[in-house]
Amino acid sequence: MKAFRSGGWDGNNLSIWHPDHPLNRAMAFAGSSYTNREEIENDFEGYVLGAYKASGPVYACVTARQYVFSEVVFKFRNKSDGKLWGDARLDLLENPWPGGTTGELLAKMEQDASLAGNSWWTVTNDQGDYGNAAKRKGTGQRLAHLRPDWVTMVIGTKRPGGSVRDIDATLLGIKYKPGGRRSGVAGDEDEVFLTMEEVVHYSPNPDPIARFRGMSWITPVLRDIEADKSAVKHKGAFFDNAAVPNMAVTFDKETNEDDFNEFVSNFNGSHQGAWQAYKTLFLMGGADVTPLSHDFKSMDFSAVIGKGESRIASVAGVPPSWVGFSEGMQGSALNTGNMAANRRRFADGTIRPLWRMAAASLAVLVDVPSDSELWFDESGVAFLREDQRDRAEIMRIDMSAINTGILAGYEPDAVTDAVFTNDLRKLIGKHTGLVSVQMQPPVDNDNELEEANIFGIHAKTLQALTSAGFTEESAVEAIRTNDLGKLKKAPVEDQWTPSGIPIPPAQPGTPAGGAKPPAQGAKPPANSGAKPPASGTQPPKGASNG
Repeated sequence: MKAFRSGGWDGNNLSIWHPDHPLNRAMAFAGSSYTNREEIENDFEGYVLGAYKASGPVYACVTARQYVFSEVVFKFRNKSDGKLWGDARLDLLENPWPGGTTGELLAKMEQDASLAGNSWWTVTNDQGDYGNAAKRKGTGQRLAHLRPDWVTMVIGTKRPGGSVRDIDATLLGIKYKPGGRRSGVAGDEDEVFLTMEEVVHYSPNPDPIARFRGMSWITPVLRDIEADKSAVKHKGAFFDNAAVPNMAVTFDKETNEDDFNEFVSNFNGSHQGAWQAYKTLFLMGGADVTPLSHDFKSMDFSAVIGKGESRIASVAGVPPSWVGFSEGMQGSALNTGNMAANRRRFADGTIRPLWRMAAASLAVLVDVPSDSELWFDESGVAFLREDQRDRAEIMRIDMSAINTGILAGYEPDAVTDAVFTNDLRKLIGKHTGLVSVQMQPPVDNDNELEEANIFGIHAKTLQALTSAGFTEESAVEAIRTNDLGKLKKAPVEDQWTPSGIPIPPAQPGTPAGGAKPPAQGAKPPANSGAKPPASGTQPPKGASNG
């Protein structure tokens, strides 16, 4: 049996539907006598050497996911208010190994998930401990990566002779064997058993025929990958020696075989290969050349390649435009709106779900407070900050919602918290009891408002009547009884000018306020020269000082 990496991926030895293909052998192994074990489905080295390192579209999709996925940092998120915070308990994720970073940890996790469907990690230290022992004691704590194809899941059941299919089957832990079970090393002396509380298991794509393991997204497009690699080889062969015939040379029917072979040998030596393209063709008598139309254009080669690339990108959850595939770099796909929509689809439909699953998987390594959960902080991800206009619009809508809640009578802090966490339940019991004036019905049980209005009208009426010369007592009585017949004129009193000169009473036929003004040029009255009384002098008896 030939090794998978020796030829199964170049199409010359083993095809992916051959019974001896490692993918088929792995499936058979899962259903063999090892009924209490469940191994990774795919051949990890085969996927790495045959797809990741040998197929441009696969490498582009994996790295596109990898670069964005590795941008976040981990924080604790409070379960009640959703606020992010961190402390020294996150050091293991921020510095997973000497010189390592959170980004490198996430990049490796995504690489494992894409190529094997599963990523495994545990804790070790400088004293050689691992798992819970390394977390409790020792120095130099760091994360250790467990190669996916060297891990075997151990599944337990209460039933005698049970299998992974039993309803009560549960994942007890894993066995890690350096080199893998097919390494040729006999015995289990170098195997390490770890419980599930001691390891991180990140498997974003569950295998539908397995209970606990994940599946690589590459598996559904294996044939597309092989077809794309064949197309690339065809393109190379076309430039080397023409993968399809581009001309036909005919000879006279009397040409013997030796002459034919000699002509073919000389012809290939002079014209075959990209380095001899466009040379002038010379033929002897009897030979006739008929050009054929088989070329890349007639084959619509770019469209064939583009369709395959788009299928691979679609399975990877990556928009073709974001990895530079030809189908995504033409027509309306390059419109600003479509590019922004593709970015949001990639972020919301692929990356954010992966972040949530990664945070949940890594939580087993961290002492997470009971009132919080391990979460991710995406505020520093440049890929998500490109569309600042959308963020500003969202903030404007949030501020409008906060303002509406406050005007509706809710406590400002409660409204802000509800909008920030997108949880209106946080407004329950937070109403101040105050509502807008428009929401309040008119209430005047004691007719206070009406009485105030009536009092104001009476006051203005009283002022008008007293100014008209009626006594205050009669005016009050007339208003009280609503009877104008009660009004009485006030007695006329002597009046004085502001300068202290007495004003004579009005004569019959003259207007109130004194005699008519003298005609122009008339002499002043005889008493016009009278001096005003000295300061402090009392007015005549009966005169008013008003």
